[in-house]
Amino acid sequence: MTGDVTQLIAAAGEDPEQRARLFLTVYEELKRLARRELGSRSHDQTLSTGPLVHEAYLKLFPQGQGSFENRRHFFGAAARAMRQVAIDYARSRLADRRGQGQRALNIDDVDPSQLRLDSQAEELVQLDAALEKLAKVDERALQVAELRFFAGMEVSEIAEALGVSEPTVKRDTRFVREFLQAALAG
Repeated sequence: MTGDVTQLIAAAGEDPEQRARLFLTVYEELKRLARRELGSRSHDQTLSTGPLVHEAYLKLFPQGQGSFENRRHFFGAAARAMRQVAIDYARSRLADRRGQGQRALNIDDVDPSQLRLDSQAEELVQLDAALEKLAKVDERALQVAELRFFAGMEVSEIAEALGVSEPTVKRDTRFVREFLQAALAG
């Protein structure tokens, strides 16, 4: 199947029929990535795997065009697109919470489950800002973070995808954790 996916990725650039075949072929794997992306969040959220996959897929082929070098590039871009969709959703939730010019609500009218969701949205936006800082410091570490934490890939898969050793991936993972801890703390 890996060869089929690679061929479909190469052919999907400007051919809508090939993009449709690619989508059907990788849909379950993209849903697995989406479940991992959403898995760390509460189950009372309103963004689910289906819409996340669909929105991310649209980001991969803007204006019906897109180009990917190989399977790794495609799934790395898919993980990044899912993160962007989740961040956009979180920002929208925060904007809604801030009222967008509407009158204030009585505290007794607020649903406690929405407060948890809004808190997670804030954390997600802060995480995105920290990841943007990480990109400026170490691009490969950002790729490791996206593939490990957002795409849910194992160390060996990441090492193969990036063409580095497993110890390098482990070092990058430790660096990412420390960097994000420091960025989120201060």
